[in-house]
Amino acid sequence: MIYTKPELATVGKTEEQLKAEGRAYKVGKFPFLANSRAKINHETEGFAKVIADANTDEVLGVHLVGPSVSEMIGEYCVAMEFAASAEDIALICHPHPTRSEALRQAAMNVDGMAMQI
Repeated sequence: MIYTKPELATVGKTEEQLKAEGRAYKVGKFPFLANSRAKINHETEGFAKVIADANTDEVLGVHLVGPSVSEMIGEYCVAMEFAASAEDIALICHPHPTRSEALRQAAMNVDGMAMQI
């Protein structure tokens, strides 16, 4: 985590690392501009980005930029410890309206299924 404004939080691999490995992956991204809580608080800068294995859907990396992301990254740290898939995260309930919904929407968007964009 980097405590800046906006905050930065990351876990796992980057796209550049996966490209260098020759590993097939897919990406889901979700802007805070489309997140209800971010809109309510007038803090829409940033995004959630999920990188998953193209074949197994296992989450390989997550990169967050925006308000409170240092508090949100923990969900993905635990998920990755248990080899969760993007679909696993997408199936978990995230309360509305919260910033954490962006985590779910980014996971859903790995397969182009985000609902709030």
